[in-house]
Amino acid sequence: MFDVIHNIRLLDILDICIVAFIIYRIILLIKGTRAVQMLLGLAVVLTVYMGSRVGELHTLNWFLSNFLSSIILVIVVIFQNDIRRALMHVGRNPFLGGATYHEESQLIEELVKACVALANRKIGALIVVERETGIKDILEAGTVLDAQISCDLIRAIFMPTSPLHDGALVVQQGRVSLAGCFLPLTQGSNLSTELGTRHRAAIGLTELADAIAIVVSEETGKISVAVNGGMTRNLDATSLKKVLGRLLEPRKSKLKKKG
Repeated sequence: MFDVIHNIRLLDILDICIVAFIIYRIILLIKGTRAVQMLLGLAVVLTVYMGSRVGELHTLNWFLSNFLSSIILVIVVIFQNDIRRALMHVGRNPFLGGATYHEESQLIEELVKACVALANRKIGALIVVERETGIKDILEAGTVLDAQISCDLIRAIFMPTSPLHDGALVVQQGRVSLAGCFLPLTQGSNLSTELGTRHRAAIGLTELADAIAIVVSEETGKISVAVNGGMTRNLDATSLKKVLGRLLEPRKSKLKKKG
């Protein structure tokens, strides 16, 4: 035991730390997504495979052995969206900080005020807030604005008389970058029939990126937030502010620690 510890080099410690960091970042990326369930499914398959070897179930072992021999290809196919998100995340340099705490707080305040105002008048809206992974390659069409975010601007964009009200408004780096964008619709078949096109577009986008999508229903005036392919519905001003604050918490926590 002591001989092993004595023979450990600094490079070995560095090697272990790098692998541990990579595993940690992967866990953060897939946390709360469907990828976790898929990983559990693969773990069950692997457990059954080991059991078939111990129990000498030759037919089952042959079948699973052939399946697991192509496990790399299987993982790439099953987790293609998550791998894509991870590569985009690395490309954006996860070691750099984002907006300041004050800017994040102001962003949340303006979003909450605008969504509540639109909900009270039952005006439909779809707002996308980009986080760590870029979404430009996912968006279709859209009008470039590059404007400072404000409640009045958001309300004006989604007024029924506005030519941009049907598409999504996109917030990038704390600014309104695009409006009138079309998003990919989710292919999920187990969604509630109450969810309209805006809700399906919000879920579809968040299945492909770590962005936040806020939806105001035109029919009911209810506010929903989609993230990681899931949706939290029926939010009021207080709960919406709390949800947005939680989703942006990693950035705020880093800034607090630096301070």
